[in-house]
Amino acid sequence: MPKTSIIPESLPFGAEIDADGLWSQILNRPQGAGRKAALFLDRDGVVVEDVHYLHQPEDVSLIPGAAGVLKEANGRGIPVILITNQAGIGRGHYGWQEFIAVQEKLMDDLAAEGAFINGVFACPHHGDGKKPYDRENHPWRKPNPGMFLEAALRMPVDLSKSWAVGDKDTDIEAAKNAKLAGGIHVLTGHGSDDGQREATMALSGDGFLVQPADDMTGVSGLLPLFGEGEP
Repeated sequence: MPKTSIIPESLPFGAEIDADGLWSQILNRPQGAGRKAALFLDRDGVVVEDVHYLHQPEDVSLIPGAAGVLKEANGRGIPVILITNQAGIGRGHYGWQEFIAVQEKLMDDLAAEGAFINGVFACPHHGDGKKPYDRENHPWRKPNPGMFLEAALRMPVDLSKSWAVGDKDTDIEAAKNAKLAGGIHVLTGHGSDDGQREATMALSGDGFLVQPADDMTGVSGLLPLFGEGEP
């Protein structure tokens, strides 16, 4: 087995890696009865600066304003869930231990700003990946909806009322495929790449709404639509 695919003996709180090499982590279950509208977030380019195959804690840098939006969502009782493709693991650029180190630094930085994440789902599979992560078009890999669907199985969230934030059209296409209410495209990360805004906005329709924003601060105005919850 390649070093990059070795499963660490000890995983962080709430985390598991299944037999297919898929990461699920439930950190904080939303309080209150019933299913809630959730805020799904891509990680690199949305919450943290995209440095291309982020795998070192010292390279973790929160995008300005992101922590404030997460803190507001936390206060409204809105579940905040990270949904991230991790082709860097699949391609052998780094392993799960490096992913964990980055995630722990991200959680610490958010906590320092008074914010937290409820759940994390990550898919290492890629068509160009190394075994055992070389599965073509894996159901979890965005733009496929698998990570969203798994979140709805593991957490009390209502996908039909939830929104997703991404810097790529594939992030928002995955949300549409999961039948979310809508997606928000930000210009941070790859969001300002040629054609990204246009391709993403073209996904609006068939009951799915796409909203443009400069960055995560543009999400704040939509949070009241989720309804008040228990923090």
